Amino acid sequence: MGISADQIRGLHKYEIRILLILERLMRRYRWVPLDIIKKTIGLSESEVSYRLGRLMEGGFVRFDTVPYEGYSLIFQGYDALALISLSKKGTLQALGCMIGEGKEAVVYEGLGLSSVALKFHHVGQRSFQSARVTREYIPDEGHCPWLIASRLSAEREYEALRKLHPDVSVPLPVDINRHTIVMEFIPGATLNRCSLETPRDILLEIIENVKLAYHAGVIHSDLSEYNVMHDGYRCYLIDWPQWVGTDHLNAEELLLRDLGNISRYFNRRYRVDLPPAEAYEMVTR
Repeated sequence: MGISADQIRGLHKYEIRILLILERLMRRYRWVPLDIIKKTIGLSESEVSYRLGRLMEGGFVRFDTVPYEGYSLIFQGYDALALISLSKKGTLQALGCMIGEGKEAVVYEGLGLSSVALKFHHVGQRSFQSARVTREYIPDEGHCPWLIASRLSAEREYEALRKLHPDVSVPLPVDINRHTIVMEFIPGATLNRCSLETPRDILLEIIENVKLAYHAGVIHSDLSEYNVMHDGYRCYLIDWPQWVGTDHLNAEELLLRDLGNISRYFNRRYRVDLPPAEAYEMVTR
């Protein structure tokens, strides 16, 4: 189930305050005790319990008794806080429907000064431990809740987009709040859902953009047919939270893997042959 504008509008000011309190206190507690919430917000127990009940019913908050009784913000609650902040700032005027969903993010259409895409980073919703393994910027030790990991993921992707746009064909970054990036809406589809008329030209266009990113000091490190969009005119490289710098210890290996993924896809689907080693020379020379 995704979040909707009606759900956001239906939140009472006390409920928004509770979400903000949970966000802050979850830096210290995995599950925030009711007594701590009551003490922080300064409302009666009956009022706090009623508001928490509504938040749980709406899918914003979760209650558990293990290892002790407490409340936790969940992704829909974190999404709500980001949307409220973006709306107050004037970045977002309307929220549309979900247009994409991956392992660690969901994407919605929205309206700002023009059509925008909102990418909510949901790192660890499937497996937080696997996220720690694949994302170097998540600490190996210590308490790092999913909301901090999701915010770091969004910040990292936003940094890449700002580094690369407009020299590299990536979506224009508009704004960021918490774990949510607002960016230019691309009215296209990923390569795995396209039927390309000039596949070799498209492959060379992708290689050229990988080259431009490389010379800007950035390697995607998760590039595949699922992370390239085509709008009928040009390609866009998307999904950058796992990028590394060209000075990274494994930079050569990661770049070769990116190019191998793309080359194999075009060879498998369109019989376009471009060996990864040759693509590597085109990018780095």
